[in-house]
Amino acid sequence: MARAIAVTGLGLVTPAGIGVDATYERVWSGSPTATRDPDLAGLPVDISCKVPEFDPGKHVGKRSNLTMDRFVQLAITAAVEAVADAGLDPATWDGARVGVVVGCGLGGVSTWEMQHRAMLQAGPDKVSALLIPMLVPNMVAGHLAMRLGATGPNFVTATACASGATAIGAAMSLLREDQCDIVLAGGAEAGVSPLIVTGFAQMGALSRRLDDPAAASRPFDAGRDGFVIGEGASILVLERESDAHARGARVRAKVAGYGASADAHHMTAPDPQGRGARKALLAALADAGVGPDDVDHVNAHGTSTPLNDVAEASMLREVCGGATVTSTKGVVGHALGAAGAIEAGLTTLTVQHALVPPTANLDSQDPAVELDVVAKAARAQRVGVAVSNSFGFGGQNAVLVFTA
Repeated sequence: MARAIAVTGLGLVTPAGIGVDATYERVWSGSPTATRDPDLAGLPVDISCKVPEFDPGKHVGKRSNLTMDRFVQLAITAAVEAVADAGLDPATWDGARVGVVVGCGLGGVSTWEMQHRAMLQAGPDKVSALLIPMLVPNMVAGHLAMRLGATGPNFVTATACASGATAIGAAMSLLREDQCDIVLAGGAEAGVSPLIVTGFAQMGALSRRLDDPAAASRPFDAGRDGFVIGEGASILVLERESDAHARGARVRAKVAGYGASADAHHMTAPDPQGRGARKALLAALADAGVGPDDVDHVNAHGTSTPLNDVAEASMLREVCGGATVTSTKGVVGHALGAAGAIEAGLTTLTVQHALVPPTANLDSQDPAVELDVVAKAARAQRVGVAVSNSFGFGGQNAVLVFTA
């Protein structure tokens, strides 16, 4: 465990609420957030999980809508909370030793769509001069650096729905190799736009349970028929454990291991045998210095799609079948490039509080899912070792191991 990295700060902006406390309360209550979305009216699928009552003027700055896409605004809000939670003051830290690594799969898609409509309807002169810096994914890391005076390594990872977990894995390397003393790591995504939702709907990836949106995201349930798109941001403040203890910081949990792999199988479908996911999981456990039998809990990728849930469940049964399993996507939906970071934050809280959140809407567990999936209510248990799985289109897999 000498290479374990301390999580000293956490910021969450999710469909369950703005801030760690609000998110924790709703996720652990198992109350779904999916609802009909007026911005998607008229589309084949018009349900989503959005961050409630998010006010960019209040949470980021009055002019932020003119210079930032929503994914950046969500990230800034989460980062500010995380830094405060860690007891750090950007005015006094050595910015050259502070890195920023953020996962993002899409970038500013809402800005892209809005500006494209402006060009088609009113001509090129109506396109914002800030179109490019508002839509490119790397600007989320750039804006965090500018906001917080972090002048160390700064980049964005893009491994589809594994992006946030990949970012945390990269951040661990920066700390282990002594390139940074502090890294703000996580993910942000705001992909609930008409074009993106239509694209997923055309693929058949989204739930069509439009008559009952709250019940649409149902990981591991026999009646699942697709995921519900979400959005959000999660930022973790990561430090070497020795540095955290030296400054008297509270350690919520530790990120002890990271593993990554590629399925090399299909553009969108997972390897049905879960071979790539298994390789990433075993690599993460080896990096953490623990074995499969040591795993107490798994925060599954669990998207609520027929293929993903069965493939993941089969792999988990083979590797660490005695662990409890949950998928928080039943509450917050699938935040794409931010999902892995949000789930890393939720896994941190699970370890810290020794309380596993329930999988929402799990009414009839798929017989092919031979796991102890926590449902109906949160379950108190010792969580000394927890795993957070993240898998993305293209067969890109990232697994994180957390310890108490």
